[in-house]
Amino acid sequence: MVGAAELQAMKPSARLINTSRGPIVDESALIEVLRERRIAGAALDVFNIEPLPMDHPFRSLDNVLSTPHIGYVARDLYKIFFGHTVKNITRWLDQQA
Repeated sequence: MVGAAELQAMKPSARLINTSRGPIVDESALIEVLRERRIAGAALDVFNIEPLPMDHPFRSLDNVLSTPHIGYVARDLYKIFFGHTVKNITRWLDQQA
């Protein structure tokens, strides 16, 4: 969806944000525009290969903010998510008895 042509058309002040799926952005083209400073930066929490390899350029480019794909994680969200999971398992086990 976002290839070399789309990245080249971005303003130099633009920042690409991808929290959807790694492959929707041409990773090689993104690395090229970031290295050449054609765009200001990128914020990514999804990659073509996960976990991101230690030698991947996204780890060393100073105009990339990268995080693991767990941006939703917060204590309250975990309580809700795992609380619902435990309740669902308990209900299922009760039905099996």
